[in-house]
Amino acid sequence: KMASSAKRTPTDFLKTVLGRPVCVKLNSGSEFRGILACLDGFMNIAMEQTEEYVDGQLKTKYGDAFIRGNTVLYISTQKRRQKTRKKKN
Repeated sequence: KMASSAKRTPTDFLKTVLGRPVCVKLNSGSEFRGILACLDGFMNIAMEQTEEYVDGQLKTKYGDAFIRGNTVLYISTQKRRQKTRKKKN
């Protein structure tokens, strides 16, 4: 019974990441990071606070962005970036 409850579909995954930080990799190799606002059955994606990365380097900040579904290679959860903060004395 435990295995069946752990089985998840792509739709389940997408429902859990709506409103959260994601990484969208395109067929071209570009990568977009931002908040997944919504998507449709064609995998067309609307994102907020969007940043484009090429070869791991920040290229452009877009804010709101729309990505056409047939250009998407994959969507993954974006690991939180650890920021080094100096302690205030």
